Amino acid sequence: MRWLEASKDGGIAVLTIKRQEAANALSKDLLNELLLQLEAWRWDRTVRAFILTGEGDSVFCAGADLKERRGMNDVQVRQAVRRIRQLIHSVADMPFPMIAAINGAAIGGGLELALACDFRISAESASFALTETSLGIIPGAGGTQRLPRMIGIERAKAMIFTGRKISAKTALEWGLVLKTVPREKVMDEALYLAREISSNGPVAVRQAKFAVDRGMEVDLQSGLAVEEKAYEVTIPTKDRLEGLHAFQAKRPPSFNGE
Repeated sequence: MRWLEASKDGGIAVLTIKRQEAANALSKDLLNELLLQLEAWRWDRTVRAFILTGEGDSVFCAGADLKERRGMNDVQVRQAVRRIRQLIHSVADMPFPMIAAINGAAIGGGLELALACDFRISAESASFALTETSLGIIPGAGGTQRLPRMIGIERAKAMIFTGRKISAKTALEWGLVLKTVPREKVMDEALYLAREISSNGPVAVRQAKFAVDRGMEVDLQSGLAVEEKAYEVTIPTKDRLEGLHAFQAKRPPSFNGE
């Protein structure tokens, strides 16, 4: 792949966007590579956690490639926006935990990409913005929906209507990111979290993610029904029995995802 670096070790998949010279912007070619790699790992039962990051020290992802966009007609713009929307929905729908290791600015579609992940570990120097209204458009890949659900309607409207950037410190205070660390520690912190997750039962973690994500979309009683069905999936697994045996033997469990 030209624009991505993909690796997998010990159940942890890492995907790095490598367009540093273009602020890791989402070109058509990059979008195609991202979607292909996500689809390949979606069905890989050995993947227990996934880290997405950007190349370089200053930008996680600047969103759409505006230089490329300038040469498009209306139909091509619609197709490009739909492709970005497809990518971000694909990230949100991955069955295992997704961690955004935010090495720098997350702008526009780059912030929407991070919002689609389950966790955001941010560099202390990073900044966050949805700047689309300053370009005469609106966030079109989930920003108007995921951001207010995360930080509240008023703060989200302020960010979207003004296009203003917020700092990593503010993002942490507002609950937009889980943790901030020095830039050089971002991947270490993301890997630490990924390893913690990966040490637990993979079937259980996937079902817990499913229960939380689907449950938050419905009323409480419906959410409890979702949880009950997700729990049922774990009962006949070898991992559940391994957890009990390990507890009795006072040893760490060894889960194999069965």
